Order: sequence, then C-alpha cells, then structure tokens
Amino acid sequence: MSKVSFSEEASVEVVTESFADTPDPRLKHILTSLVEHLHAFVKDIEPTEAEWEQAIGFLTATGHLCDDTRQEFVLLSDVLGVSMLVDAINNRKSVAATDTTVLGPFHMVESPPRDLGANISLDGNGEPCVFAGQVRSSDGTPLAGARVDVWQANGAGYYDVQQPDVQPERNLRGLFETDERGRFWLRTVVPRYYPIPDDGPVGRLLTATKRHPNRPAHIHVIAEAPGHASLTTHVFVEGSPYLDSDTVFGVKESLIRPVTNVDDPARAEHYGIANPFRLIEFDIILDPVRP
Repeated sequence: MSKVSFSEEASVEVVTESFADTPDPRLKHILTSLVEHLHAFVKDIEPTEAEWEQAIGFLTATGHLCDDTRQEFVLLSDVLGVSMLVDAINNRKSVAATDTTVLGPFHMVESPPRDLGANISLDGNGEPCVFAGQVRSSDGTPLAGARVDVWQANGAGYYDVQQPDVQPERNLRGLFETDERGRFWLRTVVPRYYPIPDDGPVGRLLTATKRHPNRPAHIHVIAEAPGHASLTTHVFVEGSPYLDSDTVFGVKESLIRPVTNVDDPARAEHYGIANPFRLIEFDIILDPVRP
C-alpha cells in the first residue's frame, strides 16, 4: 500500500505503485504508461464532473453497439487514427513489400474457400469486373499456394453483415489460393465508396467535429504464404470520392489502382466473363519472415 496519500500532484505515483507486484512485466509496463498518460490528459483538460460522466456515457454507448456484426470500438479506433498508427508500428517492413492498411470493422466472418475465377458477387449488385494479380516474395519469386482473402461492399455500399436480410450470406467474400505462378483472379463488382455506420456514438463524434463518415471505394485483402509475414491491405479505386479524406486515414498512394476497360476475348474467356470487361489488377509483395 502506498505511503503517499492520493492527491492531484501524487496521483500517478500512488496508482502506479499499486502495480508494483504485477508478475507480468509487459502488463506492468502497459498499465504504468496508461496511468501516466491518462492522468496527464485529465490534468491537461481539467474536465468537470459532468464532462467526465459524459465521457463514461460515450464509452458505455460504444460498448453497447458492439456485437457479432458491428464493432463500434473498432470504428472509434479507426476515426481517431489509432488503428492506422498500430498498423504502422507493427508493419515496419522492407520498401519492397506491399503497403499495409487497416483491417476495418467488417472482417467479422470467415471468408469461404472458393476456386480461382469464382464469382464472389452473389447478389449481382454492382458493375461486374475482374480482380486479378500475382503474389510474389520481395525478391520477385512467385508464391504458389499463397492464400488471398478478399472482402468488400456491394454496389450500394453495404457489406453482407450490414444487410443480413437483404444480401446472401458470405456475399462478396472469398478465400483463394494462388496457382503455380502465384496468380489469383476472381469475378466481383466494382466497389463503391460508402459511409461507415454513423448512427451511434462514433457518428455523433464525427458530427460534433464536422467530419464526414465516408470511405473511398476499396477491396480488402489479406495475403499469406508460408515463410512470409501476413499482409493486410486495401486496393483503392482510382478516381473514387474521398481518396483525399478517408475518415479512417487508410489511403496510401501506392494502393490506388484504376478500373480499366479490356477488350480481349481470350482473356475474357480465361476469366469466365463476357467481353469486353472491367479489370482491377493488383500485385502483392510479401516479406519473408526474418530469423
């Protein structure tokens, strides 16, 4: 027990001393740092008791909106830039590897395994297109058998978990395995920009700060291969609104790709789509796991 009485001046000392016997050194470090920064924040803003009750109410409301199909705390982390900061800290990588970005709040169900070339758009809501690329190691070696997990919103800007009574289950989700040359391809629809759910506390925060809730059009991707670091990223559609003001700060220039018009009967036959067709190409570079 601390020999120092709690006071405004001694608050950090008293509380951090209570963690002295914490057996896990990492947990002790985290809690100590949390108290130091949190108490400094409170002393800086000097909240009234009513303001502090409002803050607790905001966090409580955020928790109440978390369930199997919605993660309001992830949204809060996203719009405050914390998700992108954690991503940056955990992905200090070689310059060769594809840039990472946030996971987002809608990777809440497992993507179903699908054959190369499968159509993941089960509701047909959107403009048909092909999404294709190659997975390579940072030295240029194609990675056969790499796993490419893909998910996105439909042409109206909604994910399947947002419309369980409208969209088919596992709509616009697929888990693919690259061929012997590291290639993957699938049929989908051109993604649309959309607002994050803004009918809860995070939406009220955005309104209070005069920020919009929108994200530019994108396809989510997780790529994995044996002996390589897993990579979580987006492919952003060139020309989409909000590329310069993504509400979760996730856009990186290196991840923006055009949707091209292709008139090539042989390629259309290979992809199993009518000619001419729309195409988004995105190669993925993975870093080997370092010893």
